[in-house]
This record gives sequence, structure tokens and C-alpha cells, in this order.
Amino acid sequence: MTHPHEYWMQHTLDLAAHAAAEGEVPVGAVVVSSEGELLGSGFNQPILSHDPTAHAEVMALRAAASKLGNYRLPGCTLYVTIEPCTMCVGAMMHARISHLVFGAPEPRFGAVISGLRLLDEGEFNHRITWEGGVLAERSSELMKIFFRQRR
Repeated sequence: MTHPHEYWMQHTLDLAAHAAAEGEVPVGAVVVSSEGELLGSGFNQPILSHDPTAHAEVMALRAAASKLGNYRLPGCTLYVTIEPCTMCVGAMMHARISHLVFGAPEPRFGAVISGLRLLDEGEFNHRITWEGGVLAERSSELMKIFFRQRR
């Protein structure tokens, strides 16, 4: 039986592949309730939508909040293929996401383990638990292939 984290991460990888097919950086994200229900999904689309905030995580948070009719998403887990950036960590904080699961680290813009370690900061009034490395090799490979094709 597949571990739930791997199950949901596979969904994010499918979304990331869709982003790549659209010419976007291949990142996918989903928000899942504590009961295991898919509440929202998203893929990177700042180029398509002419919106610099249209990262996969933000799109998934928007969809989940819309579905629930509430901008707060307590008890929910956000899955994303790549370590979130500062903007996306901030959006997760405001949404009150409970848990974050990501695939590969993002050495240039990551804000969980790679650069800033925002989830370790004590100033926030909300704590998000997290784990990284779930299907990291597949997530990393999607990025490598995408950027290799761009060069």
C-alpha cells in the first residue's frame, strides 16, 4: 500500500508535469483536509496568468479556500513538489495550514531548509509542521529536465 504522502505527492508531480507542458516551471501542489479529502490543487502559472503570485502553492490554497468558503485552512496539509519560497510560506501561514510536505529542496529560493528557515522562526503566531524529501528525486528530475530543455 502506498503511503498517503507518496499518494498525494504523485498528484503534485502530475500537476508539475502539466505546468512544464504549458512552459511553466514544473511545480505542482495540493491541499488535503485532515480527513484525506482533496480540497484544492494548483500548478505554477505566473506566465500563463500574467500573475507573479500564481505559484502552485498559492493556486492550491486559493482553490481550497474557495471550496471551503474560508481563507483559513486549519488541519490541512499542503503537498508541493519543491520547497516553498518566502511568498508561499507566508501564504501558508496566513491560511493556517497545519502541515507541509515537499519533495526536493530549492537551493536558490527555498524558505524552509535551503535559505531562510521561516518555519523555524519563533515570531509567528502559528506553527506549521513540515517534512521534506518525499519523492524528492522525481521532483528534482522534473526540474532538471525542464531547465536543460530551456538552455
